[in-house]
Amino acid sequence: MEKISIIVPCYNEEETVALFYQEAERVKEQNFPNVAFEYIFVDDGSKDRTLEEIKKLAKTDETVRFISFSRNFGKEAAMLAGLDSATGDYITLMDADLQDPPALLRKMYDMIKQEGYDCIATRRVTRKGEPPIRSFFAKCFYRVINHISDVQMVDGARDYRLMTRQMVDNIVSMREYNRFSKGLFGFVGFKTKWIEYENVERVAGKTKWSFWKLFKYAIEGITAFSTTPLLICSLIGLLFCLIAFFIILFIIIKTLVYGDPTSGWPSLVCIIFFVSGVQLFSLGIIGQYLSKTYLEVKHRPIYIVKEKK
Repeated sequence: MEKISIIVPCYNEEETVALFYQEAERVKEQNFPNVAFEYIFVDDGSKDRTLEEIKKLAKTDETVRFISFSRNFGKEAAMLAGLDSATGDYITLMDADLQDPPALLRKMYDMIKQEGYDCIATRRVTRKGEPPIRSFFAKCFYRVINHISDVQMVDGARDYRLMTRQMVDNIVSMREYNRFSKGLFGFVGFKTKWIEYENVERVAGKTKWSFWKLFKYAIEGITAFSTTPLLICSLIGLLFCLIAFFIILFIIIKTLVYGDPTSGWPSLVCIIFFVSGVQLFSLGIIGQYLSKTYLEVKHRPIYIVKEKK
């Protein structure tokens, strides 16, 4: 009998864990009579009763397993921990808040089996219920990353996807500390098909992704899959050198022809502030890449397990 491993990263999801399990079991009973399920809940250092709710499920169902971190390591680490522990022939990643509809799982499974795909991935065609400012910046991020990176990322892509064992084995073989899974899924290649669905509201609780967290995550994705910002810094530096060279020539010629009248200091101060700002901005970009390198070379563990079943 084939097995599907369902990986569910959880952070303060005590209200949704049981609801997710009930819905997934309903889908299993109706659509997967000859396929075994394996649930892997990854508690990412939750501060509420998420782990207790997961343990309740594990006591009543042998197919429910869990991994509990020693602290909050982030969703990327939680997904990797689940992928490391999955034993199924096919592996899927799903959020506990039911924004990733379990009902799509049968369609995804059939596509892999019948059409020969290695991965069936999902994307939202709408962002209903999401703040407009967040939607705007999300679209901007995908436009930028697809212009500066060789790895293409689909706008509205979710982590929710069904993958073959071969694809997952290649993903977990990349042990980089600064992880951006949407890029890693594209980097490994493999034959992928996208299916679309309308955005689904959380069944309970509140989102853990603030605008600031999403912004930092976007920076993570850019620095992980493109060095174009460093090239931009170099080009800006070259441009300013050329501008300075022509300004020096202009000043020399003007002094020889018209003398040297006193120049206004306000314009000079504005130029100094502008150039200093560009320099600091460029140093900040370089610093981002340097900090990622610093974290990688220390070889710290991506996550630490406190308890597991």
